[in-house]
Amino acid sequence: MNSVKLAELDWMTYRDRVQDGGCRILLPVGAIEQHGPHMSLNPDVLIPEYIACRVAERSGNMLVAPPIAYGYKSQVKSGGGNFFPGTTCVGGRALEEYAYDVILAYAAHGNREFVLINGHFENSMFLVEAADRAVKHARLSGKEIRVVLLSYWDFISEATIEKVFPDGFSGWAVEHGGVLETSIMLKIHPELVDMAKAVDIPPAEFPPYDVFPPDPSWVPSSGTLSSPAQATAEKGEWILDECIAGIARTFG
Repeated sequence: MNSVKLAELDWMTYRDRVQDGGCRILLPVGAIEQHGPHMSLNPDVLIPEYIACRVAERSGNMLVAPPIAYGYKSQVKSGGGNFFPGTTCVGGRALEEYAYDVILAYAAHGNREFVLINGHFENSMFLVEAADRAVKHARLSGKEIRVVLLSYWDFISEATIEKVFPDGFSGWAVEHGGVLETSIMLKIHPELVDMAKAVDIPPAEFPPYDVFPPDPSWVPSSGTLSSPAQATAEKGEWILDECIAGIARTFG
């Protein structure tokens, strides 16, 4: 079995691949969250998993673990909040404990290096806690492990941003369900995108603070925080090529 997906291997093949820390484990972490009426609920899972698989194919010494699909609570100013049916999130403690347990479970098999590829902005600091605790726990148990945490969008250069957004970039904060994610999904899963349903709206504007309970009136009714109308599969290819090459070059 030559699959880079860990779960598609039989246990003996997996054992032989990972013994003595022979592989890096790539762990995609995403969320189930609305991305507007034009797109499925799972881009935050499918995109990091796709990137992880392409990076692993280039490397030869990486395996891709099944993704963690449920992420931390969607926030109003970055994901539209938890007002929309389909957005299915967990609390920060739950995500932290889940990722922590998964890392240590793989460490018990002999794995020593992990790369967490995040696809949902809100996950970040809870994954930091999980990684930090797992490294400390492993050390106290006589094992040394290393955990890298990255978000794929941090590998997109300003030059590519200018190509993707020739009329100007409104910023990462309002890209939820916008051109970037929609373009990537048009490239990797066009069957999950219906551009006829895309809502062309100006970028959302928010006050410089948060309020609890969250105010639904802050969020456009479409759930997207900017317009996906200019998304294309070609733009998705530009973004993916750069992310995959950058991550493979750094950790391959």
